[in-house]
Amino acid sequence: MLLVGQQRCRTGPTRREILQVGAATALGLWLGAPAVASSSAPAKRVLLLWLWGGPAQLDTWDPKPDAPLDIRGPFSAIPTKVTGVRVGELFPKVAARLDRVAILRSLRTSSNDHGVAGTAGLTGSAAGGVGLNGKPLPGVARPALGSVVARLQNARAKFPPFMVVGGKLHQGKKAIIGEGGGTLGGLYDPFRLVYDPAEGKTKIPALELDKGLTPERLDDRQRLLAAMDDLRRTVDRGPLGEYRQQGFDLLTNPSAWKMFDLASESPGLRDRYGRTRFGQSCLLARRLLEHGVPFVQVNWSDHVEAEEDAGDGGWDHHYRNFQLMQDRHACWLDQTYAALLDDLHDRGLLASTLVIAVGEFGRTPKINDKAGRDHWEHCYSALLAGGGVQGGRVVGSSDKQAAHPVDTPVTPMDLVATVQHAIGATSEAVQTLGVATTGRAITELFA
Repeated sequence: MLLVGQQRCRTGPTRREILQVGAATALGLWLGAPAVASSSAPAKRVLLLWLWGGPAQLDTWDPKPDAPLDIRGPFSAIPTKVTGVRVGELFPKVAARLDRVAILRSLRTSSNDHGVAGTAGLTGSAAGGVGLNGKPLPGVARPALGSVVARLQNARAKFPPFMVVGGKLHQGKKAIIGEGGGTLGGLYDPFRLVYDPAEGKTKIPALELDKGLTPERLDDRQRLLAAMDDLRRTVDRGPLGEYRQQGFDLLTNPSAWKMFDLASESPGLRDRYGRTRFGQSCLLARRLLEHGVPFVQVNWSDHVEAEEDAGDGGWDHHYRNFQLMQDRHACWLDQTYAALLDDLHDRGLLASTLVIAVGEFGRTPKINDKAGRDHWEHCYSALLAGGGVQGGRVVGSSDKQAAHPVDTPVTPMDLVATVQHAIGATSEAVQTLGVATTGRAITELFA
């Protein structure tokens, strides 16, 4: 206590200054936990392309060309590089690379509410998820999949082990539970970057908390940290000082900031990814992976940016589904996903990087009266590539209307178990850390 009678002794930094330092040094607080995943596992890193809103399985990876028009929709199915496998006609670039990709056609989840299904998809459990009614489901929310991989893979490195490119997910004004460290603690919350297509640069929201932060002031913050260390030395014998120093080193090192700067990439490569928010975010994700970040998540939409995300929550196409697919979403995803696979392959990273593209649920087989498809939790699809996944493989199948799985039904819990399997996490490790899942690894995906 620093109170004497009724007076406060100003012998150290203010609470506001401490909080601002915490934001500024977030990069340095991630380091040091020992890795507990196998170094011989096929996946050394994971990239989650979170297609927020829920893409329609019939219009993407599970078309049903023989179904009635009000089910199959106006798009045809096209052949792929894999004999006998077809995808929606709006994805010719993905079709040409399907020998590197596995399709999972038998996913199902527990809710058609974005908040609940989003929590389940990001964590492997709906526990603690908050739906439109604002009431959390029973149970304690699990840590995000990215947080789990970060903890399992967290060897000492210069950068946070879990980074998200894109704004925070929310349904209306309600935040989606499941993007944070949960029971693993705030140390494993994601470090967030946002690519701004209007300004053509990457922004770091955590560093925008203090509008007065400039490189010249970092030296003042260094002195402030020294004062903080004096205050807490008697109660904290851990290595936080070292981590804070590494955080400052990152913030003040021009070469480190270059990792976030896409201007160093060739214009041709940036064009191949697409000059959309999603395209450039995926290029940024590749740079993060290349610099050793174990888990990167790219959010398609944050429910805010009306111009690019059509004002309807990403892939949440209750209306104008086919127009939006044709004009925006399908062509953007097709271009970016193909460029990402090629880029990772050319750099020798694809074989050791597990790439997952999935949303929180699917869309109704029956087209509604607004030329859209509504929420459908009973059947949806995902793409997986790299990290030991056998390309050209289709796992699971759905019925004639893509309404329900026919064989190999799997859940988000199974996807979490699959990622843990791919990175070589042992059952003892996940039990010890309290991140075990009731799902089973989808071993059919692997060679």
